Amino acid sequence: MTKRRIDPVTGTETTGHQWDGIEELNNPLPRWWLWTFYATILFSVIYVILYPAWPLASRATEGVLGWTARNDVAREIAEVDASQAQMREALVTTDLSALDRNEPLLAFATNAGAAVFRTHCSQCHGSGAAGAPGYPNLLDDEWLWGGMIEDIAYTVRHGIRNEADPEARWSQMPGFGDMLSRDEIATLVAHVQALPGGQDPLAGPGGALFESNCAACHGADARGERTMGAPNLTDAIWLYGNSDEQLTDVIANGPFGVMPPWGGRLREAEVRAVAAYVHGLGGGEAPVADGTE
Repeated sequence: MTKRRIDPVTGTETTGHQWDGIEELNNPLPRWWLWTFYATILFSVIYVILYPAWPLASRATEGVLGWTARNDVAREIAEVDASQAQMREALVTTDLSALDRNEPLLAFATNAGAAVFRTHCSQCHGSGAAGAPGYPNLLDDEWLWGGMIEDIAYTVRHGIRNEADPEARWSQMPGFGDMLSRDEIATLVAHVQALPGGQDPLAGPGGALFESNCAACHGADARGERTMGAPNLTDAIWLYGNSDEQLTDVIANGPFGVMPPWGGRLREAEVRAVAAYVHGLGGGEAPVADGTE
């Protein structure tokens, strides 16, 4: 360690540090800097006393003011809820089929439903609602259980094939792996793949197999049955894919997709809002005209 000494030019004591022959002078800190430093220490002590500061095992010190950011957020949410209470009440009491006749309410429901969708639905159906293997595309006009806004709301409220809600929509495709031979399944795979191209469901090598094993749910015309959630096999929309391997797996093992019920986790206004949002994505169906206003 270099011995401290008095710099002969400035008359100031050195710190004893030296770099490349240059010695560091031990000048005192400016007063304004010291007072600023002391002020930050005082501010920190006061802050620790007034506000949450030190993390503990399961919480943090609360501070004498009792302030938390969570309380601020909760207050802001409550304020927004209060400002929207009238619109939410109107949404709950309005017939969903007539929602499109009230443009302000429809706009509110669509915007609110978009937020609900991003929070609770996008994980399975995708942020753009285009779906994924096993999760339906909500942008097309093909609906397993019906695409009218009331149908969508019911599906959201009660879910599909879950055991949590006794009113959940329920159907099950059996696995034919133990009932049909591998050759028969391969024949059915080829037959089903040809249906979107115009193949007669009851004709050809797979027609008899289709009639005896598939027509009961999918219909003799293969156009599906919504009351059972049986998809239309004559379009080009495939929930689990249409490769030989994918169709073989579906026929042999039977898919069993489950959607949880959201009626117990979302408010009724939120259920209706997300139904309105999904219905408006481009594939929602309009009520069948009955000649009345």
